[in-house]
Amino acid sequence: MSTTLIVLAHPDKRSFNGAWADATERAAIAQGDTVLWSDLYAMGFHPAEAAARYPDWEDATQFDPLKAQEDRAQSDRLPLDVAGEIAKIRQADRVVFHFPLWWFAPPAILKGWFDRAFAHGALHSVEQRFDTGLCRGKTALFCVTTGSRAEESAFNGKEGDVQMLLWPAAYTLRYLGFTVLVPRIVHGVHGFHKGARRQELETRLQDVLQGQADLLASCDTRACLPFNADDDFDAQGRLLPDRASHSPFIRQRE
Repeated sequence: MSTTLIVLAHPDKRSFNGAWADATERAAIAQGDTVLWSDLYAMGFHPAEAAARYPDWEDATQFDPLKAQEDRAQSDRLPLDVAGEIAKIRQADRVVFHFPLWWFAPPAILKGWFDRAFAHGALHSVEQRFDTGLCRGKTALFCVTTGSRAEESAFNGKEGDVQMLLWPAAYTLRYLGFTVLVPRIVHGVHGFHKGARRQELETRLQDVLQGQADLLASCDTRACLPFNADDDFDAQGRLLPDRASHSPFIRQRE
């Protein structure tokens, strides 16, 4: 039996993102999974890491988030909301993220969840990251909506290549050791459609919801995003000249 953690980053559960997350839950339960939830807005999850999250932090000491997280992780004194998220991540075999793209990036609350829940000393360390990450064996899937059309979100689209926009979030998970699956992206999701265009959208979204069981069932065979291995880099952390580049973010000299 597997455990699926659903992370929803949308302020209204009645949205398509919320309905899509619910469809993931139904599909996971149907295939025998245990389901965990992190509905970030409903939880009131605070995304800003700060000294105020650590009541016993000495005011006279400069706040260093990584050192604070490491110290509290080692002494089992992380903030309760963070400790709860870490426990779910550790328990999960699969994490399915549901979120829209806003201003060419995931919502700030999800980035803040990364900042706080992926605590140094708990889910990663200097020695345990990338190929030796603590989340090796876990998979992650992004289920994403955009307001833009698919053509606008292509590599040559006016809205920017959606795959590149998602790369920083995917690489964050890669840093922890996750296997990151090719994302499922639904385009043109916004509230300004009217008439036939709105009906077409509603029909298309219903097809997505109905197909979620097949999507979840295919996770074991779904393609993964390619990343460079640790030994593709030299001692200074630069990509070796004979190694492939999988992203414009990490590339050979032009």
